[in-house]
Amino acid sequence: MADSAEALKPAAVPKAASAAPNAGRKPGRTRLDFATLAGIVLAVGGILGGLVLEKGSIQDVAQTTAAMIVIGGTIGAVLVTTPLQVFLRALKGLGSVFFERSYSTAEMIETLIQFATKARKNGIVSLEMEAARIPDPFLRKSLGLAVDGTDMQELRKMMEVEITLGEHMAESDAKVWESAGGYAPTIGIIGAVMGLIQVMKHLEDIKEVGHGIAVAFVATVYGVGSANLFFLPAASKLRARARQISLMKDMILEGVVGIVEGLNPTLIRMKLEAFNCDAKPAAPKKGKAGAPPKPEPVKPAGGKP
Repeated sequence: MADSAEALKPAAVPKAASAAPNAGRKPGRTRLDFATLAGIVLAVGGILGGLVLEKGSIQDVAQTTAAMIVIGGTIGAVLVTTPLQVFLRALKGLGSVFFERSYSTAEMIETLIQFATKARKNGIVSLEMEAARIPDPFLRKSLGLAVDGTDMQELRKMMEVEITLGEHMAESDAKVWESAGGYAPTIGIIGAVMGLIQVMKHLEDIKEVGHGIAVAFVATVYGVGSANLFFLPAASKLRARARQISLMKDMILEGVVGIVEGLNPTLIRMKLEAFNCDAKPAAPKKGKAGAPPKPEPVKPAGGKP
């Protein structure tokens, strides 16, 4: 009976398995980019507010036909210059202008340090189970290659190629909206000219001529406004997102290479902290050693103070 009771007891979990690194398991959280929304609201509000202060009316610039000419013409021109696959990818990636994925550099550093500590104690093969469960695809791939025994130079070359391709795709998406920002003002001028053509048909009524000219120039406002308030800023925001992602991947690659080299986790942390732009520099310590020496009092010639 004693033997059967002992057999029913659960097996003890090894400490190494229970102490597996669990930081950074959650993927980056997506949150609303308040900077983008605040920028658009401030820009549009400032323009419309200035119009109202000049005794104008918002209805003066609310022209459906002008918006249709500018938006339709701009998208059509972009489709002519951009492959459909690239345009659809850029259209899908436009959501990253309004939503940002939070990347905690500090959490990623802690994750890499935990992996480095375990690999230094138990060998890099001990990270096989953890590497398969990592949600970040870049870290999962690079650490998986390291566990599989890939040569360090080959590993670095493969992951650098992936970083370069990611930057190239992000640049292609940004150029789509950058080209839209270049076409929109010209399409707006075309819309204004079309409006003026309609005005010229009714020169007998001077009041209608003035009203028609004002309406015609709304297309120019839409073209210039959409280019400088949305299309060009969206391209710049996409490039900024791409730089942030590339910086994170560079940091991950340096951490994995350090693990492969078997570096001390402290040295790896010192290397990775250079990527953490949010880290506050350590304040210099103030002590007697850093204090300037006090000047000695000058004694008179007689030797008495």
